[in-house]
Amino acid sequence: MASKLLHRVHAVSARLKFPQTLSPNLAAFTCSRLLSDVAPRPLPAAATGDSPSASTSPAPQSSGSSGKFEHNVKISSVRSSLKDPELAKFSAIADTWWDSEGPFKPLHLMNPTRLAFIRSTLCRHFGKDPSSARPFEGLKIVDVGCGGGILSEPLARMGASVTGVDAVDKNIKIARIHADLGPVTSTIEYCCTTAEKLVEEQRKFDAVISLEVIEHVADPAEFCKSLSALTIPEGAMVISTINRSMRAYATAIVAAEYLLHWLPKGTHQWLSFLTPEELVLILRRSSIRVKEMAGFVYNPLTGRWSLSDDVSVNFIAFGTKNSQ
Repeated sequence: MASKLLHRVHAVSARLKFPQTLSPNLAAFTCSRLLSDVAPRPLPAAATGDSPSASTSPAPQSSGSSGKFEHNVKISSVRSSLKDPELAKFSAIADTWWDSEGPFKPLHLMNPTRLAFIRSTLCRHFGKDPSSARPFEGLKIVDVGCGGGILSEPLARMGASVTGVDAVDKNIKIARIHADLGPVTSTIEYCCTTAEKLVEEQRKFDAVISLEVIEHVADPAEFCKSLSALTIPEGAMVISTINRSMRAYATAIVAAEYLLHWLPKGTHQWLSFLTPEELVLILRRSSIRVKEMAGFVYNPLTGRWSLSDDVSVNFIAFGTKNSQ
């Protein structure tokens, strides 16, 4: 079975003009796609414990619906690739970014694992010492969709010159207030703006990072083009998101939002998720070649996340920009 799958993986890679030698991670995610070619249907109410009432069903909402997040909130006037309902929902919970038990608890729990992947891939690419206390010294990094700064701050503590951008004004205000509490993090440049605006300003960075953002944008392909434009030739890019799989629907939406209440209902729209293959192709068309990919798996017994070859739900990709 495995040999047949690997044969199909290489056939797919040849048809899509992937590199001749697939890394184990790329092979793993292609295998997962071959095993789930049929788009999953919304889970029946019986499978979730909910009643069949439409008002309580976690079935995917249309991209134009903001659900319970429809609030009268102030949103930045800058041109953004994010959908308006997405901006509204994150503005509504902006005050809770640094509450480790609040709506962003999953990101706080996942942060050490995300940082481990970033540290490993960027140090290897830029020839830095991963055991150093400040391995990113001398690197300019932009955190696109930085939220309240929970990723920007540790990047700054690792020595990077960090720019954090977000289209939600409240997020940036929260990030600045928290960053000012420390002498190192107070050096972070926070801007209420978008990747597209930074491109217009001709900003360039050694590494561009955008975690758990692309599933909320209106046009992932155009968004990735903007991220690529911000990246210097031979620079690096790291993106994480959620796979559009049945397992992701069951865990990231039904379980996380409706059963465990880790996230507010309506945080994610299943149809906005990207498969690993789709992300690889989108990035390739934006002059970014994916070189490494890993999945995140959660252990409910320890309450911790770890890196894995399983990319069926949460996954993260590292790529480099072609020299031009």
